[in-house]
Amino acid sequence: MPWEKSFDENEIVDRAMRVFWSKGYASSSINDLTSATGINRGSLYNAFGGKLKLFTRGLLKYDLEHRRSFLSELEAMNDPLTSFERCFEAVIAQTLTDKEKKGCFLVNTASELPFHEEEVRTIVNRGLLEFEQFFQRGIEVAQARKQVPLSVHPANAAKALMAMIVAIRVLGRGVFSETALHAIATEAKRLLK
Repeated sequence: MPWEKSFDENEIVDRAMRVFWSKGYASSSINDLTSATGINRGSLYNAFGGKLKLFTRGLLKYDLEHRRSFLSELEAMNDPLTSFERCFEAVIAQTLTDKEKKGCFLVNTASELPFHEEEVRTIVNRGLLEFEQFFQRGIEVAQARKQVPLSVHPANAAKALMAMIVAIRVLGRGVFSETALHAIATEAKRLLK
């Protein structure tokens, strides 16, 4: 008789994603995953092919539900400078309300990137690059509307803004205060003047 799943794969990926997001890939044990998902080791391997594949699916789920949906919302705004301000405000708010100090799953994974497989590196690099490109496109639009001086280099400023988002995500996990995080956002605005 063939093996049949008695669980919702999407729910299992979601639960595993939360473990990986909180602990990282290396620190998440199979026992952590079976405990969080409620399925046994054999079922986990049969359904997902192991820890790495489950991690990859969790990272893709996070990317789709968090980063991509957030960027889509920001891109839909008519004014790039307002969308940038909203971006920084939202990232700070998420950071401050994150009681577990998990940070951003993509950024957390980026800090472990040399130890990951190519597929994971591709997901992280693509996600961060798309975020950077959001800033670059917005700067170019704002320059065309004469909201940002032409002396601002769009690609370089976009990299700096992306670095500031990463800094908020990392330092907001317990190193920087709310005031310090808002100071980063204030400096981000000054980059475009």
